[in-house]
Amino acid sequence: MAQSKPFPKPLSGLVVPRFGGIATFMRLPVFTNPKGLDIAIAGVPWDGGTTNRAGARHGPRALRDASCLMRYVHHVSRISPYDLARVGDVGDCSVNPIDLHDTLARVQKFFGKLHAAGCVPLSAGGDHLVTLPIMRAIAKDRPVGMVHFDAHTDTWDRYFGDYKLTHGTPFRRAVEEGLLDPKRTIQIGIRGSLYGEADNDWGEQQGIRVVTIEEFFKLGVDKVIKEARRVVGNGPTYISFDVDGLDPVYAPGTGTPEIGGYSTADAQRMLRGLQGLDLIGGDVVEVAPPFDPSGNTAVVGATMMFEILCLLADAVARRRGTGATPAKAKGKAKDRAR
Repeated sequence: MAQSKPFPKPLSGLVVPRFGGIATFMRLPVFTNPKGLDIAIAGVPWDGGTTNRAGARHGPRALRDASCLMRYVHHVSRISPYDLARVGDVGDCSVNPIDLHDTLARVQKFFGKLHAAGCVPLSAGGDHLVTLPIMRAIAKDRPVGMVHFDAHTDTWDRYFGDYKLTHGTPFRRAVEEGLLDPKRTIQIGIRGSLYGEADNDWGEQQGIRVVTIEEFFKLGVDKVIKEARRVVGNGPTYISFDVDGLDPVYAPGTGTPEIGGYSTADAQRMLRGLQGLDLIGGDVVEVAPPFDPSGNTAVVGATMMFEILCLLADAVARRRGTGATPAKAKGKAKDRAR
């Protein structure tokens, strides 16, 4: 069994400084074959679904670089993901920068292989359309629920006539295709101007729980967490984190920034509140490095990836009947690199 083998571990900062070595997600080993991994971290360097400011195709490379800042143990939950699950970097999915349909087919095939190997995917986009083929790969047998952090619902129907595949439409398509259960989906942080007053109505009509940014600030983090857990329940659930859900003061490097969002601290608290759900995958999307020369957005994105990784590792371990072991993780933290 995979668990009988030594779990892959990140390269220690006490062996090679964190600014050295070959950049991989979380400084993990690279695997060309996902067999035996519990969690596969992958990049999808593509932004062909972007309708305005492109640049998210460069997100995975920047996120890999920034993820060297992540250490071993979560400082609040005490989860050490690399002690709970076999985690590895499986490289970037093949994409076609000039053919949208070919790219969607390539992404679906790539993640289909991960799914067939028993891997839980954690993905770095790329624009938000990449979530659609990922769902086509991992939700083909049954619809999944979703906790969706974003400024936009991404349930619009079409752009420029009949064009139905953009980063503003993935979850409408996912609901239509039976991949996403709208009644087990919650979207948090929705805001921004619209083309028409009914633009966001479709999702709510299908049963999606939409938490606008105004409601978020009214309810507060704890009540939003409670609502998210109520909506998704005990079924299989996917986490999709678009960095434009954050206020752009925290993440300016994104294609469609909307002011007035929640903070990075709010986002971290919300993610941590999802521990214990039946999580079957996650992604961080829309990091566009060209719009943030400081690199801060990539650091934010990589940190959110680590937050999600801890949740996924705990979910994997719970399905094995073990789960997180905080006391053990706390002791090991003293031995890790700074």
